[in-house]
Amino acid sequence: MLKNKLLVAALASAFAMPAMAADFTPSSNVSLVSDYLYRGISQSGANAALQGGFDLAHSSGAYIGVWGSSISWVSDAGLANSAGVELDTYAGYKGAAGDVAYDVGFLRYNYPGSYVAGVTKPDTNEVYGAVTYSIVTAKLSYALGNLFGVPEAKGSTYMELNASYPVADTGITVGAHYGKQTYKGAPSDALKAGGNDPTYSDYKLSVSKDFSGYVLGLAYSHTNASTFYTSVTPEAKKLGKNRAVLSLSRAF
Repeated sequence: MLKNKLLVAALASAFAMPAMAADFTPSSNVSLVSDYLYRGISQSGANAALQGGFDLAHSSGAYIGVWGSSISWVSDAGLANSAGVELDTYAGYKGAAGDVAYDVGFLRYNYPGSYVAGVTKPDTNEVYGAVTYSIVTAKLSYALGNLFGVPEAKGSTYMELNASYPVADTGITVGAHYGKQTYKGAPSDALKAGGNDPTYSDYKLSVSKDFSGYVLGLAYSHTNASTFYTSVTPEAKKLGKNRAVLSLSRAF
C-alpha cells in the first residue's frame, strides 16, 4: 500500500512539474555601455563596461534575478586591491491596483575582491518600493546597514522619479530622471563636516531606439556630487562629473 502511495505521489509530481514550470518566465539581458553610471556616479572610472543579467518571473508576480557588471570604483576609492565585478541578487513582487502598478523587493549589492585591511566593504543591502502611474514611476530605496562603503548608514535612502515615454510606431523612447541619495548616520555626518558630504542629487535625460531587438541609447547625466566621489588614483577622476553615455543592449 505504501509503495502504491509513493508511486501515485511520484506520478502526480511528474505531471505537476511541467505545469509549475509553465508558471515561470525566464528572461536575460546583455549590455555594453561607454560608462557605467549608477545614481549618476561612474562605477567604471569613466570607462566602458560590460553588463548582463538573468531573471525568473512567476505568474503570481514574484520574481528573482541576478545582474552583474564590470566596475573599477571600489579600487578607485582605495577600498580594495582588486575588485572588478559587481554582482547583484534580488527578489521581489510586482502587482497592480487599478491603474497603479507597484513593485516591492530586496536587493543585495555584492563586490567580491581582495580588500584593504580595516575598510568597510561596500556590500550593501537595500529594500525598495515603487509605484507607476501612466509614464511616471516613483521609487524609494532604503539601506539596511552599511551603504557602498560608508559604515553605520542604516536609514539612508535614494528617492527617484522617472518618466518614460514611448513614441508610437517609431521604436523611440524618451526618458527623464531625478534622484536624491541621502546618507544618514554619524560617519556620514563626519564626512559632511569635513566637506565631503556623500549626499547629492542627480538628473538625467535619455533617448533610445529599438532596432529589431537591439536597443541603442544615449543619456546625459548631471549631479551636484561633492569631492567624496573622486577617485584616489593619480588621475583623481570626478566620478560624479556631468557626462553623456552611449549604450547598446539586447534582451532575450
